[in-house]
Amino acid sequence: MSSVLSIFLQELPGPFLVLGIFLPVTLLLFLLIAYFRIKLMAVDEELAQISHRQSKYGSSLYGRMRRRR
Repeated sequence: MSSVLSIFLQELPGPFLVLGIFLPVTLLLFLLIAYFRIKLMAVDEELAQISHRQSKYGSSLYGRMRRRR
């Protein structure tokens, strides 16, 4: 099994290995990291706005409903 792998790696050109496999995978991972970072920042901002509204207008809808009764 190891002889088949060593023969394959000897026949495979180095630039193809770097430019065809490692570089696209690395760029894809960086793109995914950037995408999820942007999404996480948007969710954090939304949660901050929600908590600000709750502290401004009362604790929660449940608390307001209990106070009415």
